[in-house]
Amino acid sequence: MNHQEVTSMKPTVAIVGRPNVGKSTLFNRLTGRRQSIVSDLAGTTRDRVIAETEWSEQPFLLVDTGGLDLFPNDTIWEQVSDQIHFAISQCDVITLLVDVSEGITAADRDVADLIRKTGKPTVLAASKSDNDQRKNLAFELYELGLGDPIPISAYHNIGLDDLMEQILKYFPSRQTYFAPEADLNLAIVGRTNVGKSMLLNSITGESRAIVSDISGTTRDSVDTTIVYQDREIQLIDTAGIRRRGSIKKGIEHYSVLRSMQAIERCHVAALVLDASEFATSQDTHIASYILETYRGIIIVVNKWDLRREIGLDKENMEKRIREKFKFASYSPIVFTSALKTDGVNELLDTALRVQVEWSKGVPRPDIRRTVLSAVAENPPPSGGQRVLKIYSAMQDNTMPPSFTFFVNHTDMIHFSYRRYLENKLREEYTFEGAPLRFRFRGWKRQ
Repeated sequence: MNHQEVTSMKPTVAIVGRPNVGKSTLFNRLTGRRQSIVSDLAGTTRDRVIAETEWSEQPFLLVDTGGLDLFPNDTIWEQVSDQIHFAISQCDVITLLVDVSEGITAADRDVADLIRKTGKPTVLAASKSDNDQRKNLAFELYELGLGDPIPISAYHNIGLDDLMEQILKYFPSRQTYFAPEADLNLAIVGRTNVGKSMLLNSITGESRAIVSDISGTTRDSVDTTIVYQDREIQLIDTAGIRRRGSIKKGIEHYSVLRSMQAIERCHVAALVLDASEFATSQDTHIASYILETYRGIIIVVNKWDLRREIGLDKENMEKRIREKFKFASYSPIVFTSALKTDGVNELLDTALRVQVEWSKGVPRPDIRRTVLSAVAENPPPSGGQRVLKIYSAMQDNTMPPSFTFFVNHTDMIHFSYRRYLENKLREEYTFEGAPLRFRFRGWKRQ
């Protein structure tokens, strides 16, 4: 089988440490003050635990393991260990925070021992070093055996440049892995316990045509390539996240991170919902990330064999989903039962169709005609003495379909009119399941 080189996912940095050592403050400082956040996704009961951000023009994913209230005292180390194990298993670089004002505790030593066993690059931060006396205390952290401690105070914005400089050293300039030349890379994403694993098994079992199992990344996911309708489809599995003990909520919430990583490697993402639970805020967060990364999207209503217990038919269920996912109104909806292998072929057919739409190109004259007709039918609103004019438009790329509009005032494009133009393009050319990327370029007609 031929292979192609694929740029890897963005590096992932996990912030770990005891409660109240400044993890959340550091997280908020790194994501909130650089004005370069691409997206935030809710991963825990806190507002933000996983964010895509950048430093020195280097994008990366930042994971905060704080705010989970995992241990009210130091006696529940097993729960702490499980949570941190999962967080660091998904990351490329670990940042360990130790509060120098309190000194090294037994819990700090346990965390350090755990980190050393992973062999992963680690940056040690002496947190709350907001004066010279505390900075001097940072030398005590050499005892942990994790290299040079970097004095920081996230609250006072001290030492963050030094911290990030060290973290960035562990980011490879270019990471690649080799993936098969599949016609379609399909990611199965969603919350835990919605039936992703069983759905994947249904797909591979139904097809009876597994070509190969390949290691997709270092993040212990295994991609499976199948042949369906004479097309090679690489299935990117995000299953394997399980609830455990009293920390099940934290583990479940990290499925967002696993989903984000899978979405970056796919052409089309199948967002799996549990029909019996309808749709949660976490489902919409994952859907938002699919659209923000401009991947094709399919909404999969799984466990449809429970429809009698649910008391809804397809029409009413689809109506409720459309209401919940208004921002993805162009997404096709497929009903499946992984348990009974129902709807599997429809899912694959839909995925192949969406991939075609995501890759669709329309000749420039056709796009120009459609856009100018839409403008003539509904001219853009004016702003005082200024009048927005759209002179022309063209499609300049595919995967996703990308369009450039030539206008006189780029600052006058209102969200509602942008949506109007998008709807007109979809009416004419469909683009089913494919988010559209718009760019408005200033241009003066001669």
